Amino acid sequence: MQYRQVQMIGGKFHSAVRGLATDSRGWLYAAGDSRIQVFDPAGALQRQWTTPRPPHSVAVAGDGSVYVGQEARIDIFDASGKPVRAWTNLGILGPVTALGFVGNSVLAADAADRAIRRFDLTGRFLNHIGKNNPVNGFLIPNGVLDFAVDAHGVIHAANPGKHRVERYSPAGDLLGHIGKFDGNDPAGFTGCCNPTNLAVSDRIYVTEKAVPRAKAYDFSGKLLAVIASSVFDPNVKNMSIAAAPRGRVYVVDTVKLAILAFEPVAP
Repeated sequence: MQYRQVQMIGGKFHSAVRGLATDSRGWLYAAGDSRIQVFDPAGALQRQWTTPRPPHSVAVAGDGSVYVGQEARIDIFDASGKPVRAWTNLGILGPVTALGFVGNSVLAADAADRAIRRFDLTGRFLNHIGKNNPVNGFLIPNGVLDFAVDAHGVIHAANPGKHRVERYSPAGDLLGHIGKFDGNDPAGFTGCCNPTNLAVSDRIYVTEKAVPRAKAYDFSGKLLAVIASSVFDPNVKNMSIAAAPRGRVYVVDTVKLAILAFEPVAP
């Protein structure tokens, strides 16, 4: 399987672009600077709005609500960007570097405590995910904890210090993992701490740093493609990745402050 670059969205960010998400239409939501920007599949900016603090992550719920993770808070907006409510008194959140949904609950990655928190829809804490291990959390030397939820409600979380992607139930049970360290075979994860970020749709997509790469795996852990590598600035890290319909993949270049889109090449 091969991919080709089909689009680059640049010149929209001043200092940072940290998080990506897509909705059911394939529209792209980017968290950067101190705002959320929304792009249609052609890459045109459709709307934007400011956030109370610089956003680390963004996710779109099934009803179109937009959840934005920041330092110690989660803000919820309607589809137009109008504030709906804010979770500011949770007391157990550091920087929220990823968000997701499973059933009637909201998942938030707390990079400070190296764990995923599960809340109900009112913001009531339910349980931790990823802390029941000898190191009491994920190993994230890069400072970012990322995860994604598949169509069956399984949570896939990057554990870069262990060179793998782990699978969890919403209750926090470890279901398995894929990946291993390998400095030569592109199917493995190299360096001290990869993969850094991931997305899940029909397959598992990951990004790495030093050397930067975006890759695709099937759910058994078989490498399907190295999506791209040389197009990224060599100094990038924590490249957020998002999957859209029809196989399109968006990846952030955190140095160039640009979003690159890739699509699979037909056989």
